[in-house]
This record gives sequence, C-alpha cells and structure tokens, in this order.
Amino acid sequence: MIIDEAAARLMEAEEMKKVIEPLTVTYPGITVDEAYLTQLEIVQRRVAKGAKIVGKKIGATSKAIQNMFGVNQPDYGHLLDDMMFVDGDTISLKQYIQPKVECEIAFILKKDLKGPNITLMDVIEATDYIVPAIEVIDSRILDWKIKFEDTVADNGSSASAIIGGSPTKLNGIDLAHIGMVVYKNGVMIDSAAGAAVLGNPLRAVAWLANSLSKYEVSLKAGEIILSGALTSAVEIEDQDTFTAEFAHIGSVSATFKR
Repeated sequence: MIIDEAAARLMEAEEMKKVIEPLTVTYPGITVDEAYLTQLEIVQRRVAKGAKIVGKKIGATSKAIQNMFGVNQPDYGHLLDDMMFVDGDTISLKQYIQPKVECEIAFILKKDLKGPNITLMDVIEATDYIVPAIEVIDSRILDWKIKFEDTVADNGSSASAIIGGSPTKLNGIDLAHIGMVVYKNGVMIDSAAGAAVLGNPLRAVAWLANSLSKYEVSLKAGEIILSGALTSAVEIEDQDTFTAEFAHIGSVSATFKR
C-alpha cells in the first residue's frame, strides 16, 4: 500500500511541478526496501507510458553531498531517455521544481554487470569508455528536507543528465587522481579529484552493481552510469551556464533558461 501511494504522490508532484511533504513524515515507518520498491514502481509506470531506461545514477558518493543532504551512504536512481541532454544544450528550467547541478564522470558500458561480487576489475572490463557529465538533481520533497528513504523513493532525486563528448578509454587513466574544475558563468566555483567518489569512481560503479542485485536489477551493456558527484550540488538560476572541465577526458557544459 505504501509503495503504490508513495509512487502516485511523487509522480503527481513531478507532473504538477509542486512539492510534497517528506515521505518519511507521511509514512514514518517507511523502510529503505519500501523506498527502493517505490522508485522501481515509478520507473515501471514511466516505462509503461513509453519512456526507456538508458542508465543509472549513483548519488551521495562524496562527503560533500552526504553532508549537504544529511545522509551517510550512497543511493541510486534510474536514467530515462527523456532525461538526457548533450554537451552545449540550452535547457528549460520550467521542467524542474528546485534544481541543482552536480558534476561527475559517466561510464558507458559494453558488457552487463550483475552483482553480487562485482569487483573493480569487472567494472574496468565492462566499461567501453568514460565521459564528463553534469547531472541535474531535483526533489519533489519540500525544501529538500530529505532523509535517505525520501531521496531513494524519489528516484535518487534525479532529473536530467548532460553527457559530454570526447569518449575516453580507461587505459592509462588514474580515476582516483583525475582533477575537475567547475565554472558557473565563467567563474570557477569548485574543484575536486576523482577520489572524492568513494575513493575511486570505479568503486562506486561496483557498489551500484552489487546493490542492485538485491532487487534483481543489473547494469546493461550500452547503459550510461553516472558515478557520483565530486563536489557539492549548486543551485541553478535563470541564465546560468555551468561547465565542468576534467583532466584527460575533456569538458561538459549546459545553459539553463526559464
């Protein structure tokens, strides 16, 4: 009952572009399992309406994000085809409620990854290439007052992803030490290295594959996997342009307008 009701409330909030009280307030006994099953119910309903699953996103992998939202472990969500953009796109803010941007590394897979017991070497062997990415996170929960179960049920607080060009093979790339600089309207606002993501973004992807196995979900060849933000999330305002520049793998940029 909680799963169907929570899924319906979140989907209505997204469609109407309004916020709701935290699910952890409305359903104080909601469990992590019920939250993940709510997410899967939402995804299944969207797929039934014609959307296609194109990947997964990992959230709350860095201390910066965990501290920002008051959570202490990673989570994940699904990426659907109607959520995707490419480097240089101008994106309408009208589709969001209270959006923020995060910058990260995206993995594009050439082999399936099905846990449990996926290792870092398994991730390396399954990866076709990596690209820079910007994720737009959004919350259907009032004022981002989220607990872990709230963000999980709300598809990992996901909204959109912008994928950069210049696909790069993993050969010779030290992901733990790869540097990133983030610019807002041409002004540098943050920087970090790949180690901010669970010590190495490869570890985040392995964690995801293993965690999904509990729900009989696997990572598929061809899917895009957002490995988690290197820095804290930044609010988006009208006319903002964000650019993330990574050592060795290039950059990604997007502009947001009302």
